[in-house]
Amino acid sequence: MKKESAINRYQVAGQLEVLFGSRAAAYTLLYIESQGSGYASQIAETFDMSLNGAQQQLRKFEAEGVLVGYTVGRTRVFEFNPRGVTVRNLRRFLASELEYLASESSGLPAEVYRQYFSPRQRPRRSGKPLTPVPERLMK
Repeated sequence: MKKESAINRYQVAGQLEVLFGSRAAAYTLLYIESQGSGYASQIAETFDMSLNGAQQQLRKFEAEGVLVGYTVGRTRVFEFNPRGVTVRNLRRFLASELEYLASESSGLPAEVYRQYFSPRQRPRRSGKPLTPVPERLMK
């Protein structure tokens, strides 16, 4: 039996689950808002959910124009569609949800928040080549 994700104990996605249709959808959007971008296996591993569930959510959001995806090597990376007006409003909403989750009044311990929603802070290895940014994202 799969162990329960620590974040599920705190009922973080309860109302968001109702709004977005599933816990996987809520976690996927919160993850991409907090990290800036993400890919299916990364999201699935973070929230202890199935890879197929994360892939389905990402494909659904890409098909509707909420997310845009691009390939880096063999990995499909997703981020919010910068051209969508509705997406801008959605991002404001998600940012306010993340701000609430970071506050003490949410009941979510700071270490759990950092584990799931804090942006990656590891330094880049010296001499490691930078992955080129796709031209369409440079605009």
